[in-house]
Order: sequence, then structure tokens, then C-alpha cells
Amino acid sequence: MITLLSVGSENKNYDLECDYGGNKEMNQYVTGAVIRKLREKNNITQLQLAERLRVSDKTISKWETGKGYPDITLLEPIAKTFSVSVTELISGDIVFNSNVSANMMKSNFYICPVCGNVLHSMGEVVAYCHGVLLRPEEEEETDENHKIFVERVEDEYYVRIEHEMTKEHYISFIAATSSDKIQMVKLYPEGEAQAWLKMDGVKKIFFYCNRSGLFSITPMNGIDDKESGYDDVEKRRELEKIAKMLFD
Repeated sequence: MITLLSVGSENKNYDLECDYGGNKEMNQYVTGAVIRKLREKNNITQLQLAERLRVSDKTISKWETGKGYPDITLLEPIAKTFSVSVTELISGDIVFNSNVSANMMKSNFYICPVCGNVLHSMGEVVAYCHGVLLRPEEEEETDENHKIFVERVEDEYYVRIEHEMTKEHYISFIAATSSDKIQMVKLYPEGEAQAWLKMDGVKKIFFYCNRSGLFSITPMNGIDDKESGYDDVEKRRELEKIAKMLFD
């Protein structure tokens, strides 16, 4: 395998890979199967697609049967015809979001396993980082190894996670979502696994462990919640001690 330099059209670059025979790798470039799938989904014939791209219908047939590939200059026109991004076209991961309005409760988190970058979206996206196709993290309920304590202090939540914060094992971030906004606090190794979050409409709190993944909790399930929270700090500390004794 050899890697070519980026090639592009009109100052827009796309990274391609070729084998020694000069053929584009099918997982690195748009495939005939993807073109056919999108064409049929949009109820477009090969002839109609050919006319829009100013090529022959035989050319479209070649692409769809794997006997050829569209030129790099055609990627954007093809993507525009099917109302997808060039990234989706090349990756083959087509996203059809029914959630077109801003609803933070449909949040997805993507974490790069190489550099730890955190990406957030309100629906499905095609996301890459360091050449890795990122998948949305699946949230889990907190467990005995990932205990979270939530305290209400006036109009804020003080969130503390009982977890080591070494360079090898740590909590990467704490986030809170409401119907129209997200709050996120980035954490770092050797720091404290804690954060202050505005209570304003918060419906769910998330945190991410670099080894075990994404966890979530609703504030009402924390030690201190909006309806029956303990404003007395001493009582809250007593509850924490009891919880620690039960789980340790």
C-alpha cells in the first residue's frame, strides 16, 4: 500500500489511497454500490444521473459495476445531486437525520481513541479524527466503579465522581444537557473529577471514562436532586459515607 499526496479541485482536498496497481481502495473512495444505493433512494435513473453530471449513462453503469470510478472533480456534483456531504459519499456512511431541529436530548458524543478529542452532535454525523471513523458512544448507567454524587447549591449542581485521575485512567469530561443547551467541562489527568453546572433545565448528566466509556444519570437519581435534595451538607456527607461503605 502506498499513500498519495492529497489531490483536490478548486482548493478542496481529499485524501486518497491507491494500491500498487493504481486502483483506489474501495473503503477510501466512493464505490459503485454507494452511488447505486443513493441513486435508487432518490428515484433517479442512470440516464438522469448521467445528464446531471454531463457524462454518459454507460459511465454511470461502469461506476456501479466496479469497472471504473468517478473523477475527483465529480465528487462534489455527485454529493450535491444526492444531498449528502462528500465525506458521507466517500465513507459510505450516509446519515439521514429526521431530527432537523436543535434538540440537545438527542445528543451524541464521539471520542477519538488516539488523541482524546471530544465531538458533540445533535443527531448522527460522519466524524473522523486521526484517520479513525468515530462511532457515537453508547451511554451506560453508573456502577460501583463509577460512582457519581450530585449536590444542589443554589442554582447549580456540584458534580463529583469518585474515580482515579491518573494519566492512564481518568474521567475525560462531565457534561449536562437540557432541551436547548449543553454544558461541558473538560477534565485532565491528575486533576479533580468534579464540575459545577447550572441547573437551568438539566435533564441528564454525562461523564466519560477513558477506559470504560460513557455513563449518564438523571439529576433526580443523584444523592442530591431537585425535588428531595439535601441542602444540609453534613447529611449529604453522611449519605456519601454510607454509600462508600456499601460499595467498597
